[in-house]
Amino acid sequence: MSDLRNRNGNGISRLDFLKSSALAVGGGIVGSRMDIPVEKLKKHSGKAKNVIFLVSDGMSAGTLTMADLVKREQQGEPTWWINLYENPDRKFNRGLMDMASLDSSVTDSAAAASSWGCGYRINNDSVNLGPGGEEYKTILEIFRDAGKSTGLVTTTRITHATPSGFSANVPARGMEDEIAEQYSERDYDLLLGGGRRHFSADLRDDGKDLYQVFREKGYSIVQTREELHRAGRRSKLLGTFNDSHLPYSIDHQADEELQRSVPTLSEMTQTALDRLEQNEDGFILQVEGGRVDHGAHDNDAAGMIYDQIAFDDAVKVVMDYTEDRDDTLVILTTDHGNANPGLSAHGPGYRESPKMFRTLHQYRHSFEWVYNQFGYHWSHDSIDDSVSENQIREALEYATQTRITDEESSMIYKAFQGEFRAPYRNREDPGAVMAGVLANYNGVYFISTQHTADYVEIAAWGPGSEEIPAFVKNTALFDLMVEAAGVRRYAEG
Repeated sequence: MSDLRNRNGNGISRLDFLKSSALAVGGGIVGSRMDIPVEKLKKHSGKAKNVIFLVSDGMSAGTLTMADLVKREQQGEPTWWINLYENPDRKFNRGLMDMASLDSSVTDSAAAASSWGCGYRINNDSVNLGPGGEEYKTILEIFRDAGKSTGLVTTTRITHATPSGFSANVPARGMEDEIAEQYSERDYDLLLGGGRRHFSADLRDDGKDLYQVFREKGYSIVQTREELHRAGRRSKLLGTFNDSHLPYSIDHQADEELQRSVPTLSEMTQTALDRLEQNEDGFILQVEGGRVDHGAHDNDAAGMIYDQIAFDDAVKVVMDYTEDRDDTLVILTTDHGNANPGLSAHGPGYRESPKMFRTLHQYRHSFEWVYNQFGYHWSHDSIDDSVSENQIREALEYATQTRITDEESSMIYKAFQGEFRAPYRNREDPGAVMAGVLANYNGVYFISTQHTADYVEIAAWGPGSEEIPAFVKNTALFDLMVEAAGVRRYAEG
């Protein structure tokens, strides 16, 4: 590759770009990477044998807060993320990050993950491709070429936006069949999540059997929790545990069959660490709590919060792994805010809010489970005419253990029929209306059903983490990882 910027040889070289970036700190260059001078980063070059990147997809500040409140009340202790901040003995860096994409201050997950995965801001919906078709080498390819092991773990489809942002190149994130094929060609060591439909000959539109392709390349293929725990540590591993995304944690906890068949995010994370650390040259691992974002999109407080707590369990696995190590850089963050939920003030002196919030402890299921009871999908314009208002009400009341009024039930039914009207049209979807009704009982409200432009929380520890400033641009993390791990030359050639 003669040009250092990308595979296609378009534009300035990566090295020239870095030089100009170092001179233009804070200059507001559109699509620029980083505002950490390269000279400062190179002081720590190569000290991180391993890199672990933890991302709670779509986590607004209110999500982090409410998960901590629930865990303190249910388990008597804070989340591990907040424990990190509370513990004076833990060394870490903390800041805010600007996650804007190339074409919007509100990013989608594909552009967000790509900013970390290739070091450039790109347009929303794309995965590691520039606006002129520039194909950027991904960070998993870089670490692979450097002889390090590579892994992706997620509760979404393994071909979804965030994992693919570290590993694939496509013009549109929805090209998940193509992403799965790229995985089969790029020889990553470990892939764990959902998404059977993009690997199975019976489920793919083109009938290709990617499972067989992976087997021929020496991968172990697992599709249940038991098979995951039985798999040896030496072979490469592909695990897909559902046709689409993995179930929400609140549904997983309520269903013994799901508990037997589908591993938790923390279990997958532990498996990944056990396998990837076999490489004496180190590894890179991305771990995503992807359904936190989906719960926020659906305004599903319980679905979102309990998935955030499940993500936090995976954070603890990584904390334990790095407890006595000084060779692993850990980055803990989110890719964007979503719906900006929060526990609002209720009652005299706001003293009703805690009591209302505790009703979430009795919730049994997610909104997705409610939808599944009568065959509804969030992408549908309206519900089937055969579904009655009473069916919807019974499912929602069972899932939330909350009695609603006839008037509230009518509003929800109108939303499913596509007939509910609100001043802000975003608040007319069934999830938004159900959340609005339930806010009268649990105190939790959302501003929308979409991503927000918030600066996001970032924490990090291990070699190189001290270089993260209090305010950082998303693209800086790519340079931080490749410099800290000493793999820069594999990014450039």
